[in-house]
Amino acid sequence: MAQVGSGKTVLFHQEDPKGLTYRIPALLYLPSESTFLAFAEERSTPRDENAKFLVMRRGRKEGMSVQWGPQTSLMEATLANHRTMNPCPILERKSGRVFLFFICVETHVTERQQIFTGRNAARLCYVVSQDGGRTWSQTTDLTEQVIGKHLRNWATFAVGPGHGLQLSSGRLVIPAYAYYIHKRCFGHALNCWTRPHSLAFYSDDGGQSWARGQLLMHLNTSECQVAELTCRDDIQVLYCNSRSPDRYRAEAFSTDGGEHFEEGYLSKDLCEPPSGCQGSVVSFFPQPEGSSRSSLASFSSTKSWLVYSHPTNCHKRLDLGIYLNRSPLEKDSWRPPWVLYKGPSSYSDLAVCQEGGNTLVFGCLFECGVHHPIEEIAFQLFTSDELLRNVREG
Repeated sequence: MAQVGSGKTVLFHQEDPKGLTYRIPALLYLPSESTFLAFAEERSTPRDENAKFLVMRRGRKEGMSVQWGPQTSLMEATLANHRTMNPCPILERKSGRVFLFFICVETHVTERQQIFTGRNAARLCYVVSQDGGRTWSQTTDLTEQVIGKHLRNWATFAVGPGHGLQLSSGRLVIPAYAYYIHKRCFGHALNCWTRPHSLAFYSDDGGQSWARGQLLMHLNTSECQVAELTCRDDIQVLYCNSRSPDRYRAEAFSTDGGEHFEEGYLSKDLCEPPSGCQGSVVSFFPQPEGSSRSSLASFSSTKSWLVYSHPTNCHKRLDLGIYLNRSPLEKDSWRPPWVLYKGPSSYSDLAVCQEGGNTLVFGCLFECGVHHPIEEIAFQLFTSDELLRNVREG
């Protein structure tokens, strides 16, 4: 049982440095059940091409602790002769259904091979749970319906990884990225002109049908997450935070719910290690009026703030940090981070439990280890009070 502030709880553990490994955490919170769903990939080795299928654990939040159930394998979320990767869960609030998006990639075909040849081997898929993740439907393949002819210009693509988002309008948004083939020579894709760009898939009918947003073309952006911001005039803006090969994270905004993203920029506050790393972002409303910290909100450009998790070291995947942004519409407004885990760390996913009261609780599911950043996937809770106390004002 994991107490808030008492440290991490290991949910998935690597059995051997060259053998069975769990990677790519994704986290979803179900308010109606006070339950976390924690997802990961099970791999026969640490290599991406040796991913097998997705696994999950359910964690019941009881006050300020979480009781985790056993690990289950999601064999429904599979396609024959494919490996399942990049879990991306999302809750549809009205129906209570959980959609778990993922990609299925042809067995043994690597991402590098797809980029080099210009031949996509990935499929866009999801499963649905009507009972809070206890049981799941069979896999639905959306590739032709949602991407269709555009797939010819995509060397490969993926969703997330990490959570999706339901907007206040009800729209469901799945963050994604595609390696777009900008130029061909005699019909063949040119590797040097194949670049990653973030985008979103979305649904306006509760998940019955899905559409594809436009690529964020002017920046090189790959793995991404989105968060909804509520402005002072109650207008909603969709914020996108993306991994970039250009040494800094990329940030962009959409005023139409992810159909298009306006010209973004590289954030000098958020560095990337040389090979880059996935990060997670969530928005939340600070303490309500009348609380001791309500005056802080009056200095923000939005009613909602952002929290972001990512390794803080600019040279290697090390020291997972939690960053806070009180004015997300203003460039370079991230505060220096609070290091949640000191040591090797990599991918992470955040969830916020905004259930009323003056103190919020956040969950963080993250890769970490003593010698290597993928030795285990751990979970830790922290409160908004801890966050504000630990984020430096320098």
